Amino acid sequence: MTKKKVISDIEVAGKKVLVRCDFNVPLDETGAITDDRRIRSAVPTIRNILDRSGQAILMSHLGRPKGKPESRFSLRPVADRLGEVLECECELAVDVVGPDAAAKVASLSTGGVLLLENLRFHAGEKAGDPRFAADLAKFADVYCNNAFGTCHRQDASMVAVPDVMAGKPRVVGFLVAKEMDFLSEAIADPQRPFLAVLGGAKVSDKINVIRKVLQSCDQVLIGGAMAYTFSLAQGGQVGISLVERDKVDLAGDLLETAGVKLVLPVDAHCSTEPSKNGEMTTVDAGKIPEGFGGFDIGPQTAKKFAGLIRVAKTIVWNGPMGMFEVPPFDAGTLAVAQATVAATEAGATSIIGGGDSAAAIERLGLAEQVSHVSTGGGASLAMLEGQRFAAVDILDDA
Repeated sequence: MTKKKVISDIEVAGKKVLVRCDFNVPLDETGAITDDRRIRSAVPTIRNILDRSGQAILMSHLGRPKGKPESRFSLRPVADRLGEVLECECELAVDVVGPDAAAKVASLSTGGVLLLENLRFHAGEKAGDPRFAADLAKFADVYCNNAFGTCHRQDASMVAVPDVMAGKPRVVGFLVAKEMDFLSEAIADPQRPFLAVLGGAKVSDKINVIRKVLQSCDQVLIGGAMAYTFSLAQGGQVGISLVERDKVDLAGDLLETAGVKLVLPVDAHCSTEPSKNGEMTTVDAGKIPEGFGGFDIGPQTAKKFAGLIRVAKTIVWNGPMGMFEVPPFDAGTLAVAQATVAATEAGATSIIGGGDSAAAIERLGLAEQVSHVSTGGGASLAMLEGQRFAAVDILDDA
C-alpha cells in the first residue's frame, strides 16, 4: 500500500482534529474495562496533537448496539480511563452529532480532549450514511484515522467522513502507520526463513490467509481446531473434535497444493470435555479415540513447532494452538509464544495478529517481548489476505 501522511507531518496548532480511534475494549459484567491496550495504543497520537496545541475530538464504536443508545455500550468507562492515562480531563459528549456534542466541540480549548459517544448509537455509522458523515466532518479541520481494527470496514467514520473532508488534511495516526508498516513489509519483503503460524477454530476463517501466505512463506504451521479438519481430509480419526465437515475437500486441496510447506500437528492433547475435569490423553494425530476431542496440539508438535520458529527470521502468528483459556490446553500456545520470543531476541521480526492471538500473548505476559502485537484481528487477517482498505486509500499520500 502507498505510504500515507502521518499526523506528525501536518500542522495542528489551533485546529480541531477528528480522530477515529478503536476503543472497542472488553468490559466485565460491571462495565469495568478488563484490557485497556487499545486505549494505551491510541495515546501517542492523541498526545502529539495536544502537545502541538491542537484540539482532539475522538470517536469510536464499542460493542454492537443496533443504531440507538444502549447504556451498557456507553463510552463513559473509556473516557474515564483515557483521562487517567493522559493525565488530563477527557470530556464525554452524551450524543454523537447532537446538541451536546456540538456545544462541547465549540467550547473545546487548546490542548483539550473530547470523546463523542458511541458511533454505533447512530444508525448512520454502520450504514455509511453521508449525511451523518457530513455532521461529523463539520466538527473538525483535520481527519486522522488511528483505528486499525476497523480499517477493513466501510463505516461512515472510516470512509464517508474523510470523503466529505476532501480538501482538508486527512492522515493516519501513529498506530495505523505502525500496523501498516509491519504487516505490509512482512508480506512484501520478509527476511527468511519466513514462517506463518495459523491457529483458531475454522479453516473457513483462514482459507484466504493460508492461500496468500503459501505464496510467500517458507512454511505454514497449522494448529488449533482447524487442524482436525485437515486431519479428517487425510483420513484420520478426530473423535468429538471440532471440525468443518463441509470444508474437508477444501482442506484436501490445500494439502495437495501446498506439499511440504504446510506443517500439521503430529500429536494432540485430548480430553472427554474441554475442561481440566475431563479424562485426558495424548495421541498421535489422526488417532483420536471416540468420546475424546483434541483441545490443544500435543507435546511433540509443540516441540517441533518451537524448533521451526526459533530459527525463523520473520514470524506472523494468527490464532492460538488450542483452548488457551482453559489450562492445561494452553501448553501448545505457550510453547509457540516462548519460541517466538526467543526468535525475536535472536533478531527475528515477530508479528502477532489481533483477536485471540493478542489476547493469548497478553495473558501469558509476553506481549512486550515480540516485535509487534496487532490491535486488529479482522484487519490484520484482511491485510494478510492482500485486501486493500478504502479507509486508508482515501487518505493523503505521503
